[in-house]
Parts: sequence; structure tokens; C-alpha cells
Amino acid sequence: MDGNLKVQIPQDEGLEKSLSLLSEGYLFIQNRCKRLQTDIFQTRLFAQNVICMTGKEAAEIFYDNDKFERKRALPKRVQKTLTGEKGVQGLDGHEHQHRKHMFMSLMSDERLKDIVDLTKKQWEIAIVKWQTVDQVVLFDEVQEMLCRISCQWAGVPLREDEVKQRADDLGKMVDGFGAVGPRHWQGKGARKRSEQWIEEIVEKIRSGEFNPPKETAAYTIAWHQELNGQLLETNIAAVELLNILRPIVAIATYIVFGAHALHEHPEYVEKLQHGEGQFVQQFVQEIRRFYPFTPFVGARVRHDFTWKQHPFNRETLVLLDIYGMNHDPRIWEQPDVFNPERFNDWKRGNFDFIPQGGGDRDRGHRCAGEWLTINVMEASLNYLANQIDYELPVQDLSINLSRIPTLPTSRFVISKVSRRAR
Repeated sequence: MDGNLKVQIPQDEGLEKSLSLLSEGYLFIQNRCKRLQTDIFQTRLFAQNVICMTGKEAAEIFYDNDKFERKRALPKRVQKTLTGEKGVQGLDGHEHQHRKHMFMSLMSDERLKDIVDLTKKQWEIAIVKWQTVDQVVLFDEVQEMLCRISCQWAGVPLREDEVKQRADDLGKMVDGFGAVGPRHWQGKGARKRSEQWIEEIVEKIRSGEFNPPKETAAYTIAWHQELNGQLLETNIAAVELLNILRPIVAIATYIVFGAHALHEHPEYVEKLQHGEGQFVQQFVQEIRRFYPFTPFVGARVRHDFTWKQHPFNRETLVLLDIYGMNHDPRIWEQPDVFNPERFNDWKRGNFDFIPQGGGDRDRGHRCAGEWLTINVMEASLNYLANQIDYELPVQDLSINLSRIPTLPTSRFVISKVSRRAR
């Protein structure tokens, strides 16, 4: 067969499929791959032709920066809610590497230990509070807890009387990116308020009115110089500082999924209580694999090329199916079974397990805060499994995969919280 032969990418027949994406959510790409019996297909989304891919080989090519770029890959509706405009997620080449180095400088072992210590302190405070109330909506409480943690860790001043509003806004920025209508509008409003809040803090740092510790994100980002030697524009500095705060607050979703896993799989509680070997981290990794968090990620084709005889045309938007890869039977044995032991002898790769992005963590587009997420989850899971007792009142714990992002419907309500006797 002629090695230059090009084969048309399988087509998802029909008109604009954005409404189908909204109704199918996390399963949109997976459903079509199964129906078309392919790892790649072309569809129509966001008023443009889009290529969707899944699988380890697809991830390897997707994170090849010679073939793909992030510039203009994020839809404006996502920038207006989730990421902000002109942040690190939309940069390429030397500009991206320089900005990414700034983020990685904040993730030292010492600084990760600091956020774990802050997490433990906030859990201790929360337990005292929760014992005095009838019921606790775990997601809402943990979101506020993580708002306090993220601001203290990042060097951002936060008054106690503004915690609820700031936590709510940071949460709505995440909740609004995959929605239309009121959820999306609320996310846009939350983004605008949050950027104004952080812009004022950046200006106070630069004027000398406020002096956060030098090791913090607030100091580092406020004084970061771009490749041209200039400080970040104030609004871009605010976007990047929110790119520290917002993802930390978003860990509330993973923590609630952890509580859900403990409820659904009580057979693992004893292992967690005894902290057998590396089981705590295995449990955390399985939460990140099994539960829905990131649905897919996008990039644009940098220049025309051919992959597996399929043509990729310059500027085409390509989506990589993250949720589908986390449930791919070619990568995971019995992928729809929650099984932490699968990570017992797992050989870490850059393209097979990518719940927070793939590729090289230091230079590529993998999330800089991935290990921060894991550490905060481990510390929180210890409290849920070992430090407190609670009951679950009757509630709807179903997880709706058509909603992006999603949670247990009830947001996980617990009652009769008490500290476990030691």
C-alpha cells in the first residue's frame, strides 16, 4: 500500500452536534468511537469541523508540540469562565515554557509539604464545626476549606467574611465552563469578580502596600518577567494567580468523589485505616481514573500532517477524550470496576493515565499542580477514613455523566459527625 495514501477520517454524520455534546456529556466521544468502531472521527462542534480522538497513541501525537498548538484552541466561553484569557493554557513554544517554569517553581517538595500542613489544619477546624450542626453538605464545606487553604498557601489575603463569596465564585468558574444558560452566565460573572479582586491584590503588591512571602504564588506571579523583560500585564497576572487558586478549590470535586468511593466500597476502608503500603496513593489514583473530572482537552493543528493515513489540516480543532481513556479496556483491565490495586505495580507513563493532562510535566501541557492535587487528596482522605465518623442520610448519590462538570447529585450530605476515638 502506498505510504502516502490518505484515508478520510470517519465522519459523525449530521449537522451541528453541540446539543448532543450537552446531552451526552462525558460519553460524547466514547459513544461515537464505539458506534463508528474507530479511535478517530470528525464531527461538527462550536460551528466548526472538529476531530475527536482517543487512546494512548492518540495522546502521544496530541501532545507532540511540533504538530499541535494551544493558541486559539480554547473556546471563548471556556476562557470567559474556567481559564481566563492569555493564561498559560493558551501559550506555545518558548513563551509557554517560560511561563510554565514559573508555575513549576512553586511546586517544590517544601511548598507541597506546606499545603499538606495547611490542609490538615483546616480539616481539624472543620471537624470542630461539623460536630455542632445537624448536617453538612460536604462539597460546599470542602470548597470553602480549600479556598482558605489556597489563599493562605498562595499568599493571597482573605478575610473570613469573604470566604463564602470567593469560594463560591471560584467554584462557579469551574461549574460554568461546560454549560449554557444560567450556569454559564454565573461562571462569567464569577470570573469577572475574581479577576477584579486579584488585580487589586497584584497592584498592591507592586506598589509595596502588600508584601507576601517571596516563596508564594502571589509574590512570584506579581513580579514575574516575561521573555521581553516586562512584568506581566496586571490582568494576565490576575489570570495566572487564579490559575493557582481555582484548581486547588476544584480539588473539592475529587475529595467528594473520594467520600463517594468510601461509601460505595467499604471493603477498602480497613486498608485505608491501616495505611497498608502505598494503598492510600493507589486509592487516590483510582479516584482520579474512575470518576469523571476532565472530559476532554483541545488543541489546534499547527501545520498539515498525516497520521495513520488520516489528514490533519492546519488550524483544525482536535479534542482528546480524557474520560474515555480513563475507561479504555486496552489500557485498563475491567475499566468500569473501581479497583485501587490496579496501581500496585503500575508503570507510570506520560500518555496512558492523563486525568490532568499528558506529556512532560516540566515542559509540556501536563498540569503543574498534579502532585499538589494528589497530596491534598491523600491528606483529606485520611480524615474521611480515619479521623471522623458520620452517617449518610437518604439522598441522591447518582452521578450524571451528561453534566459537565459533574458531582453526586446531592453534593454528598453527611450527618452526626464526630471525631473518632483514638
